[in-house]
Amino acid sequence: MTDTARIWTAALIVIGDEILSGRTQDKNIAQIATWLGVQGIRLREVRVVADDMDAIAEAVNTLRARNDYLFTTGGIGPTHDDITVDAIAAAVGVPVIVHPQARAILERYYETRGGLTDARLRMARVPEGADLIVNRMSGAPGIKFGNIYIMAGVPSITAGMLDGLTGTLEGGLPLLSTTVGCWVAESEIADLLAQTERAYEGVQIGSYPFFREGRTGANFVIRSTDQAQLDACAAALSDALAGMGREPFAGGI
Repeated sequence: MTDTARIWTAALIVIGDEILSGRTQDKNIAQIATWLGVQGIRLREVRVVADDMDAIAEAVNTLRARNDYLFTTGGIGPTHDDITVDAIAAAVGVPVIVHPQARAILERYYETRGGLTDARLRMARVPEGADLIVNRMSGAPGIKFGNIYIMAGVPSITAGMLDGLTGTLEGGLPLLSTTVGCWVAESEIADLLAQTERAYEGVQIGSYPFFREGRTGANFVIRSTDQAQLDACAAALSDALAGMGREPFAGGI
């Protein structure tokens, strides 16, 4: 039986010089974080790493050791600079092989698309002992090795791989959230936020200030795995703001 009280964690490594150069804006962090939340897994940290063997390997070994799951995106394509598989294989101490099932998938996919070239065959390479992640969007599958999930960098393909993984990872209770907004400077109510959070076990309150319409305001995102605690905390915070003469807005501003 799954221990729903346990907090399951994940980390993400976004791999690619194009991300660090600013030429490509990453969209995978948000979709992976959202997907993990539904699975009852918390995304705890994210690193963006260059296309460098040593940097990737160091990040992989650090993050896989202190999280239940590690996801990587990028660097598993057909070109010479797609080195993620090689770096992860080096990190875990196994050779790289051509996975027979991945090769068969690519042969079928490219049968009417010019055939399976040496470059395309690179997408069948995996760390020895790895399993495949279904990819319904394009030919090349993702890769699973232990608690490491190696995924594409293209967001639509990543989304398809996440869909294939849905329900297969062990996790706890999904993290629920609700938002209360208010036209108030967060510094004015910092003590109130801390007191309210302490009063409700397992609840976290995040404060997100903004300046809009010539005024200062903030949205307070309340998170918990317990719906009753979540609702009670939101109600208490709203009542306290109203008691200070500050109108709360359910759902945020």
